Parts: sequence; C-alpha cells; structure tokens
Amino acid sequence: MSSLPTASPPLPAPAAGALPAVMRRPLPWLLAWAAAHVALRLALSPALRWDEAEQTLWSQQLAWGYGMQPPLYTWLQWGLNAVLGPSLLSLAVLKHGLLALTYLFMGLAARALLPPRAAWWAAASMVMLPPLGWSSLHDQTHTVLVTAVTAATWWVAIRLVQAPRPARYALLGLVLALGLLSKYNYALVAAALGAAALSVPATRRVLLARGLCITVVVAAVLVAPHALWQFDHWHETASAITDKMELQSQGGLLDGLGELALTLLETLLLWALLAAWAFRGAWLRRAPAGVAAPTQAAPWARPLLARYLVLVLAAFVAMVVLGGVTEFKEHWMQPVFCVLPLAAFVWRPQLEGAPGGGRFTGAVLGVALLFFLATAAYPWVAGLRGRPGELNQPIRALTQDLRAAGYDGRSPIIAADHMLAGALRTRFPAAPATDCDGNEQPVAACVAEETADARAAGQGWLLISRDDRLPDDWWDEAQTVLPAGATPRVLALPWRYVPAGSAPEHYRFVWHPPQGKAP
Repeated sequence: MSSLPTASPPLPAPAAGALPAVMRRPLPWLLAWAAAHVALRLALSPALRWDEAEQTLWSQQLAWGYGMQPPLYTWLQWGLNAVLGPSLLSLAVLKHGLLALTYLFMGLAARALLPPRAAWWAAASMVMLPPLGWSSLHDQTHTVLVTAVTAATWWVAIRLVQAPRPARYALLGLVLALGLLSKYNYALVAAALGAAALSVPATRRVLLARGLCITVVVAAVLVAPHALWQFDHWHETASAITDKMELQSQGGLLDGLGELALTLLETLLLWALLAAWAFRGAWLRRAPAGVAAPTQAAPWARPLLARYLVLVLAAFVAMVVLGGVTEFKEHWMQPVFCVLPLAAFVWRPQLEGAPGGGRFTGAVLGVALLFFLATAAYPWVAGLRGRPGELNQPIRALTQDLRAAGYDGRSPIIAADHMLAGALRTRFPAAPATDCDGNEQPVAACVAEETADARAAGQGWLLISRDDRLPDDWWDEAQTVLPAGATPRVLALPWRYVPAGSAPEHYRFVWHPPQGKAP
C-alpha cells in the first residue's frame, strides 16, 4: 500500500444567488418535516404495523442478532425505549430521525461536489423514489437504517477522497460496520463502491493507501461479535433469505429479468419523469465553459458514480442469471439506488442554472406534500373501502376494556400474532409481551411455556387473539394446555375510521390473575 495521498484542491466557492429559504437553511426544514411525520404517526393510530410490532417485541432484550436481521436497528430501538419507554413515540422518533439523517447525509455528500441548489436537488429529490419517499413512511425499519448508513457512506467516501486523513479512514470503517450491522444487502453497496473506487485511478490511490488498514481494523472489530453469532445461525438466515428471493432452478430466467425490470421502473421512474419534465432539453445539452467548475476539483466523481451504478445493476442481473432469483422488492433497491439523483446532477452540473430549476423544486416539495397527505388519509381510505388494516385496529378501546376486565397491566401478554402483542406492549409498558403464532413452535407448546414461566414468576397472564388474524384451531390448540374452565371471553369493538354500522373486530382473551388474586 502507498502512503496517504495528498488532499484534492478545494472546491470553488459557489456563487451567491437568490436561493429559496428551504435551500439556504435546509436543516430546520428537514427537522420540521421529520417532526410533522412523527406527530402524524402519533395522531393516526396507536396500533402497530408489522415491522413496528416486530421491533417492539425484539427490543425487550439485547442480542447479537434477531431472526434473519442484523441487530443495529433493534439496539437503537432498545436505547430509545430506555428514554421514551416502549411506545409509539419511540418507534416514530427513531424511524423518522433515520429518514432525516438519510437526507442530511446525502445532502452533505452532494454539497462536497455541487453548489447549493444542485446539492439540495440531489438530496431532497430522493423523496421521488417511492420506496424511500412513500414506503419508508409506512412499514420499514432495517431498510430505513441501511439507507441512512448508505448515504453516510457516500459522504464519508467523498470526503475521504478529497482529503485523506487517518480519522476519515477510521470513520469509513465505522460506517462500513454500521452498514453490515443494519441489513445484509449493505454488502452489495460496499462491494460495488469498493470495486468502482478501484477502477478509478484517483480513488484507487486513496483506497489502497496505508490508511485502509485503519478502516479494516475498525470494521472488523465492530462486526466480529455479530459475525460469530451469525456463524451459529447461518442456516436459518440463509434459508429465510432464499425463501424471500423465490429461487427457481428452471424456467425462471425471463420471469426474473422481467421482475427486475419492473422493480427498477417502480423505483426510479417517478424521479426520471419529473426530472425530465422539469429540465427538459437541459439534460442533453453540453455544459457551457465554466459551468462544470464545481466538479472540476473532483473529476473522479463522475466515473466513480457511473461505475458504481453499473456494478449494482450487473449484480442484480447476475442474481437472476446465475442465482435463479425471480423475486425483487422495491425496498431492496432503495439503499443501492438512493445515490442516483446525486449521480445525475454530478453528470449534468449545468442544471444548477437551468430554467427548469423552479419546476423541479416545486415537484420535489409537491411530492413530499402529496406523500404526507396520502399517509394521513391512508387509514380513512382503507376504512371507507371496507378493507380496514392495522391502523384501523381499535387498540385504545381494547386497552380500556382489558383494564375493565381486570387485567393488571403488568402480567405477561401472550398474543396469537405479533402485531397485537406489540401494540399491547406499547399500551402496557410494564408488561412483557410475546406471540404464539405457531411459526417458531406449536401453539400449545408455546402457550404452555409462556404460562408456566408466568406462574414460576408469581405472575398472572393474558392470552389474547383477534379474529382477522386468528389461525384455524388456534384456541382449540391453546386450550389443551390451559387450566380447566379457562374459556375465552369475547370483545366486539368497532374498527376506527369505518362507516357506522360496519362489522366490528372481535378479540378473544383469557385473563388469568396471579395466584391468590380474584379474577
């Protein structure tokens, strides 16, 4: 390895212009956007979606891994729960805080290469990528975290190339470790970025300098404990991942390529259409002399970004051709392609002063507002359509009725599905909660184990289900291990945001108080 290379020349100072307030001081606006989404989530419903409930249950204890996922998100949730309690507030603050960091880090990366207006477009227009701008608002956790770390990786990598220093090599090791502890598909981001950097002379010199040893040591030390845990759980994780990818050994090539193309369109088309509409022919015109000055101090940026995108696309194609992958999800594309807007504005720096800039700014803000309003309307629309979802669950009324039925708010909660368990955990933060859905072990064995643990601790227990997610024969299996006479009671509660007269949701529960206390 060579010695540390010298820093690149500083970027020219951008010309002062009449920028909108949202571009002059983006951080207060970003914080306001995140706070608005937190407030909206709290106002919509106390019920939890799939990933929210999963984190509520997992974060009851610390572990080196959770299911098929790395542990970092759950560790962060555990820490925030210690401050705010296991609550909807702590879930929303973490999620939207990470989304804000995603835009912040990408903005810092863009500002290292572009003048203020184009840098704002490169970061803020990520909202036009539906997996990030829309789906992340609803039910994502690990993907939100890995996207934030990916944006941080681009910022650290760009600043490292511009000014190589030992501290920045250590910071690169830190973000690499955080990425691998966030979600396993970060490995594709890191591998493609590394390969692209090796292919560009200026970035290769930085990557192969002595400082890389610092990066490797920091990353290895931080990832090692989880890697050891994963070594003992490799088969379960690999099986779960291959099930999600729907591998087919025969006849899946065209299906896989078609699914990949469709997923890429769903991920990138909205951004591409709005950018084309706003800037029109400016995308095709060559930049006049001097317009590209902000990127002349980093001539390596264009080939680095281009080769990275080519490599990740090639990796997805290889998954289909060589691995037989036939299923792709939009959120898989989110972290690897979130850098596309930055690449586009680096390739076309002349857009900074193009006539369509105002249109594009308006489109970015319009899409952000549209997704906010659509999120607010989501449970109302679901209720009016007669297809109530998780946010329509009457959790607040259920909490009140369970207290009225005698539940003490401290005894363990055993639910038939993890979303009900998670929601009740946030309503009764002193009570541990778990689910016996029959996936990890048979229902009877799970219920027997949980009720026995509660008795051994001198506690009562609450066994509960909801009819819309109740597996066949669940109560028949559970009652084989329940005390004699433990017959479930039924609560019929109206869904939220549905027309009057709609069929209610039914909850069935058995409350078994601690020994020596009357039911």
